[in-house]
Amino acid sequence: MAEINFGGTLEKVITREEFSLEKAREVLKDKTIAVLGYGVQGPAQALNLRENGFNVIVGQRKGTESYEKAVKDLWKENLSLFEPEDAVKYADIIMNLFSDAGQISTWEMVKNGLTENKTLYFSHGFGIVFHDQTGIIPPPDVDVVLVAPKGSGTSVRRLFLEKKGINSSYAVFQDYTGNAEQTALALGIGIGSGYLFETSFKNEVVSDLTGERGILMGALAGAIEAQYNLLRSKGHSPSEAFNETVEELTQSLVPLIAENGMDWMFANTSTTAQRGALDWKNKFRDAVKPVFEELYDSVYSGNEAKIVIESNSKPDYRQNLDKELKEIGESELWSTGKEVRKLRPK
Repeated sequence: MAEINFGGTLEKVITREEFSLEKAREVLKDKTIAVLGYGVQGPAQALNLRENGFNVIVGQRKGTESYEKAVKDLWKENLSLFEPEDAVKYADIIMNLFSDAGQISTWEMVKNGLTENKTLYFSHGFGIVFHDQTGIIPPPDVDVVLVAPKGSGTSVRRLFLEKKGINSSYAVFQDYTGNAEQTALALGIGIGSGYLFETSFKNEVVSDLTGERGILMGALAGAIEAQYNLLRSKGHSPSEAFNETVEELTQSLVPLIAENGMDWMFANTSTTAQRGALDWKNKFRDAVKPVFEELYDSVYSGNEAKIVIESNSKPDYRQNLDKELKEIGESELWSTGKEVRKLRPK
């Protein structure tokens, strides 16, 4: 396990060179791994494990779209595809990849299958950290671990097929057997992680909820809307406003920043753009800092978890969500985006 200097802070990082796929197979050679849920992360992690040579079964309720998806992915009924209750019973390692709401509603069923020495695995710390609201409290005689890929299930699968791998965090919440960390690392390598960095359940869920409400989705979407709407209000056409706000960001700048860093980006733009970006960067940083502080406090206190749980438990949740998403999709901004994307050279 290497220690790497991240901007002056030493952190423990595990790579595939240090913890090989062969070692992961050896650690889990006698284990049956059940992936519960076949929605977002489930398909990617289950398929990657299967193709990496691990003994994997899927637990998904029959009659659902996710069950049919699993069948299409060649999971065989009563051989590698079971009702969740049976998958939990047969497994040594239970990968609970139901949604946060699904984990709450199925917890009693999962808990009933957690006999001594089993491992309970999550890819998100929500259920454990906010146990006072979710009711998810594991029995004391099992291991509880986490591997959280830093991307969607689609990215986990795509990068695996490209033979690259996604970076993931890992954590141990409960180590009953003394082997919890080795199990977590083996599973992390098995699902296709390029490298793993250590965290805690609390830090994972707080950073994750802050990130998705902040720069990854909420802040990004809000900033895009603000600039697009400003340009439109000043007489710029929809296509111009969209190209200057979204298309340049996603098609040109973000890939370059990902490849080379923001310092490189600043150094390789025109002197006009360079000076303006450097001058305005701090103004935007200072303007949004209070919003991020408010966001972090709301996440850390459990208030965001409370909002999510209450919202997801309403009988009309799905209808209201569909309405909100429809409003976004039918807005001028994202309707313009659909047309702009059609014009991209193939």
